[in-house]
Amino acid sequence: MTTPNVSFEFFPPKTLDASFRLWDTVRMLSPLSPSFVSVTYGAGGTTRALTHEAVTTIGAQFGLNVAAHLTCVDATRAETLAIAESYAKAGVTEIVALRGDPPKGQGGFQAHPEGFAHSVELIEALAATGNFKLRVGAYPEPHPDAADNLADVRWLKRKFEAGADSAITQFFFEADTFLRFRDTCAREGITGRIIPGIIPIGNWQGIRKFALATGASVPAWLDEAFEKAQRDGREELLATALCTELCDKLVREGVEDLHFYTLNSPHLTRDVCHALGVQPQVALENVA
Repeated sequence: MTTPNVSFEFFPPKTLDASFRLWDTVRMLSPLSPSFVSVTYGAGGTTRALTHEAVTTIGAQFGLNVAAHLTCVDATRAETLAIAESYAKAGVTEIVALRGDPPKGQGGFQAHPEGFAHSVELIEALAATGNFKLRVGAYPEPHPDAADNLADVRWLKRKFEAGADSAITQFFFEADTFLRFRDTCAREGITGRIIPGIIPIGNWQGIRKFALATGASVPAWLDEAFEKAQRDGREELLATALCTELCDKLVREGVEDLHFYTLNSPHLTRDVCHALGVQPQVALENVA
């Protein structure tokens, strides 16, 4: 089996304890030589400054290729492009360009009167700078705001036409969900790289709730499997086995890249990567 390229998503810490957790996560996963790592933006742009700090620190301290999330939420075009320019000055060469989630209590997304109306406008503006490789979001199951899955695919095509280099999908629980989506994208003429987003299930009830909020379907067999595993005290073993099996099937179907949503909890992600043949890279000077 071909060893996949891996990448990891982190979120910026809001407390001192969360900071220690983030840095422990980066330390544990960075030896796996990810092709890139990304740092998220909080809903409504609530972690804008924290994201910037985390991005620049991870790049400087760990030498990783860091992609900064950037959204259209609650900012003018000028403010958003100023943030992008500050990333460029700090040596950041990749951005994950997203519409973004609305602030809590706002309901649906509402564009700032002087801001970007949607992700395609943001991608076009960032592409025009020539400063970044642009990654975008993709939805293998219908986004809550989309009429149907085909609408999502056609919107993704517009993102690539606007200047996106690759797309990272929302997470899913069954490989066929991604494979069907990949086939639909190909039929619609999308040739850009689409990277499946993988979420190791550290807490089934929390992940389940998150999935339902984002439009990801929850198979009944997963509820049954985790209910039994919880009774037997084998949730972590089940989570590792299921995630490894999912990734293995994707790789066997020709997928070359996997993007892990770590939730700043590295152990499951590390164990799955090891099972897939992704091993820590030992510096030559440390080899006897």
